[in-house]
Amino acid sequence: MLDTLRRIVQEVNSAPDLQSALDIIVARVKISVGVDVASVYLLDAVNHDFVLRATDGLRKDAIGKVRLGYHEGLVGMVCEREEPVNLEDAPSHPRYLFVSETGENPYHGFLGVPIIQHGKVLGVLVVRQRQVRKFGDDEEAFLVTLAAQLAGAISHAVASGDITSALAHPAGITTCLSGLPGSPGVAIGRALVVYPPANLLVIPDRTTSDPDGEVAIFESAVAAVKDDLRDYANRMSAVLPSEELALFDALLLMLDGDSLVGETVQRIRAGNWAPGALRETITQHVRVFETMEDSYLRERASDIHDLGRRILTHMQSIPVASVELTENTVLVGEDISASQLAEIPHQHLAGIVCASGSSSSHVAILAQALGIPAVMGIKDMPVGRLDGQTIIADGYRGDVYVNPTALVREEFELLRSQESELTELLREMAGQPSITPDGVELPLYLNIGLVSGNGNEVHSEGDGVGLYRTEVPFLMQVRFPSEEEQLRIYRSALKAFAPRPVNLRTLDVGGDKMLPYFPVYEDNPFLGWRGIRISIDHPEIFLVQIRAMLRASIGLNNLNIMLPMISSVSELDIALTLISQAHGELLEDGMPVVRPAIGIMIEVPSAVYQIEAMAKRVDFFSIGTNDLTQYLLAVDRNNSRVAGLYQCLHPAVLRAIQQVVVQAHRFGKPVSVCGEMAGDPAAALALLGLRVNSLSMSVSNLPRVKWVIRSFAQSEAIDLLEQALELEEPRAIRAMYNNVLELGGLGGLVRAGN
Repeated sequence: MLDTLRRIVQEVNSAPDLQSALDIIVARVKISVGVDVASVYLLDAVNHDFVLRATDGLRKDAIGKVRLGYHEGLVGMVCEREEPVNLEDAPSHPRYLFVSETGENPYHGFLGVPIIQHGKVLGVLVVRQRQVRKFGDDEEAFLVTLAAQLAGAISHAVASGDITSALAHPAGITTCLSGLPGSPGVAIGRALVVYPPANLLVIPDRTTSDPDGEVAIFESAVAAVKDDLRDYANRMSAVLPSEELALFDALLLMLDGDSLVGETVQRIRAGNWAPGALRETITQHVRVFETMEDSYLRERASDIHDLGRRILTHMQSIPVASVELTENTVLVGEDISASQLAEIPHQHLAGIVCASGSSSSHVAILAQALGIPAVMGIKDMPVGRLDGQTIIADGYRGDVYVNPTALVREEFELLRSQESELTELLREMAGQPSITPDGVELPLYLNIGLVSGNGNEVHSEGDGVGLYRTEVPFLMQVRFPSEEEQLRIYRSALKAFAPRPVNLRTLDVGGDKMLPYFPVYEDNPFLGWRGIRISIDHPEIFLVQIRAMLRASIGLNNLNIMLPMISSVSELDIALTLISQAHGELLEDGMPVVRPAIGIMIEVPSAVYQIEAMAKRVDFFSIGTNDLTQYLLAVDRNNSRVAGLYQCLHPAVLRAIQQVVVQAHRFGKPVSVCGEMAGDPAAALALLGLRVNSLSMSVSNLPRVKWVIRSFAQSEAIDLLEQALELEEPRAIRAMYNNVLELGGLGGLVRAGN
């Protein structure tokens, strides 16, 4: 059964479209389970009914015509229960609904299992038997397992099919893909798909105006791979037997034949560029081998895929004309890196759409810092179909519209116009103090360093820098930067913002931020060797950084040092000892360094319960709500499957922050919040009620938050917090704060909330 499951799933994943995938499912299930009928009903979310989309055993002309209400018949019963329904005599059941159009009259045995993706029923897989009989446990378990594995493939195929229909309609049929808000704003532009090198599966389709040139690139790459294979065979001839060396001969024969090469050239002549044509050909050949019964031949599918990857690698090494950028380019990818983002000139970049991640992923934080709309975590997005298409990215709600109609585009143009008006109103906040109507000052600081590590940007807004990410110069080097290199970078940042304070966070790598020259491979990097743990295990790196920071502050004296990922008092003591060592060494060298204020980031739940001990050792606390929320809720913020559970207004998060603030204030120590929560207008109102001492955020979010602070008295925010903590669900808390903003005349800020 396991082998059968694997083959069915492979075939479905390789299907070119939704209907082909569904036809494969019913045909294979009918044979594998040995039934008379296998059918798939898919939910029509618009009309709220189930449509017969594929069948093997019922009348084919019923496909697409037979519809069952959401609560109608045994199919509706499966959907309601969200579990299998196994009946030995379906016609005798009170929920049975006879549908004459399908020709199902002779069938008695019935087994229906739901197809569920992300907690939502997509459809129902049904098998029928002529005789009266109940399906066995093994058969039921097989179909449940198959439905669970196929749910993702069906969801992806539905999205891809919708895209295909939309793009084939000249007047436009808008398709909406739902993800997560990444960075507020609306982007309207042309999609540019980016992808990692030598990854054949993510290559997009892209039309070419020079097929001869593309054919030349492809044939040159094929010739290079042939040379490589001959070279490998010659080198291995002394250590491999002749029967194993025959594999190289087989691969060379494939490259010499008309099948792989000829089909790819045909696809190029038909208009696809060389990498896209190669992907299509390799995918087709791999699909054929993966469905073969012979296990040896099935394994050859991986050899064909490797052959395609080698050809692609050579093609990508050949200089080609750069992609033409439009004024409004929307970057689209499975996973977009900072370097890919940096390759696009800022004046051309209108937005970002990423299949993975969430609002607190680093690419989203980059987008927020740049003031660029972003949508994250669109799990079933057919990335390869979007290149060059017109799309709208709604960074407020997390939706992406492909091939929008004129009416849809007009609506979003209006929204963007309203957004511009709001931006103009927010500019009126510039230069005004961040003080509540009842006279409470709440300084607003900036998070910087992630975009450009040079620190030269001087913002008139902001009371200083609440978080300077010093890992940026480390990430942009091919080795650890020297003390002198770090000194110049930190000095530039401190000088640019003097006399305003600057919190330099010590090296915070690990997790999803790996140094290319100091890689750390771990099964669970977010719970592994990261942050302060690396620094205290490598004092030679930490001491150099601290020395550079202290020297950079000479004569400016606006430096604060902040330690990340502190989880225990012993870690803090070691770090403080090393800071004292660096300070003492510099004094011995005759440098007039001043010991700065030292603070720690509260990101780990264990630190929440050790505030009293830590308050005796440090000068301030800064709550990193991105990681604290992630760890408190056990939600990987970069995993789109669970990113919807990542809620910064969760009661547990609010109570943890409250505990930190109360304990720190008992010892007279200020508390800041520097996570993305600080830049969320609704969450900022909650933080005002929690009596935090300052907030730190990206510069694009600062005007919105200042507007909130200047519009609500802290006494009012405290009352609202008490109401919020009586609620049990984070979405209810979010709705409450959004409603308060609406009633306060700040409705334009509501869409900016995550």
